Amino acid sequence: MTPEQLRASAQAASAGLPALMLSAERLAAALMAGAHGQRRPGRGEDFWQYRPATAGDTMRSIDWRRSARSDGEFVRDREAEVPQSAAIWVSAAAGMDYSGGGNRPAKRQRADLLALALAMALLAGGERVALAGDPPRSGRMQADRLAQSLVARAALEADDDAPPAQALRPGQRVILFDDFLGDPQPALDYLRRAAGLGIRGALLQVLDPDEEGFPWSGAVLFRSASGAVCHDTRDAGGLRAAYLARLAERRKLLADAALNAGWHFGTHDTASAPSQALLWLWTVLEG
Repeated sequence: MTPEQLRASAQAASAGLPALMLSAERLAAALMAGAHGQRRPGRGEDFWQYRPATAGDTMRSIDWRRSARSDGEFVRDREAEVPQSAAIWVSAAAGMDYSGGGNRPAKRQRADLLALALAMALLAGGERVALAGDPPRSGRMQADRLAQSLVARAALEADDDAPPAQALRPGQRVILFDDFLGDPQPALDYLRRAAGLGIRGALLQVLDPDEEGFPWSGAVLFRSASGAVCHDTRDAGGLRAAYLARLAERRKLLADAALNAGWHFGTHDTASAPSQALLWLWTVLEG
């Protein structure tokens, strides 16, 4: 790529940044960012337990109402709020740029929006967040960095992409966004490795409604985004039942693998409100 081409590519990518940031901020604002406690005493807001006062406790820390019911003095411990770490991965496979209608976003565009909105909500809750493979950070500036990284990524020429399994770290939570229509083995291997490290997370399959319902009929030439796979048919409608069966089979494979790994698997189509998918992600991560 020449310097001129690189500059043009960067300008095109940055042009979408303000819209992505604004949409993600609005979406994240609909969520209540909760505190993620680890069951131990600390400077949190939630009550954990009463314990007998010790020599290091101040008079101010003693709960006199509880102490009045016994012969000793008791301190009201609160649950510590310890920041957690989340890693987010959005597939850059060529097929993620597909949209079956001009009134619908491309799959990658919707995945980027959901990824950034989720990251903003997690950051607002005090967590450290990063794109998979990058060091997790906290704070408002991290949301800006994530947005810039998402819009600046070049789409792959290949039909498949895979999350970096070597970047998995114990203690993380991981969220994967993909259409999961390609070879499922990398995702299955990733889940097994994550489970071995005690890592939990969620997979969200993002599809266009055309990929959900297979509306085609008659003579159609089907071609993958990279052009590596083609299928020419005179009766596309006759393939609908087999396609839907394969899609259901793929989803069951991923759902079962996620369940065995202690993960969650969900689906989202780009004609649906993004808030639905974001709420699902938030719920399963909080659980």
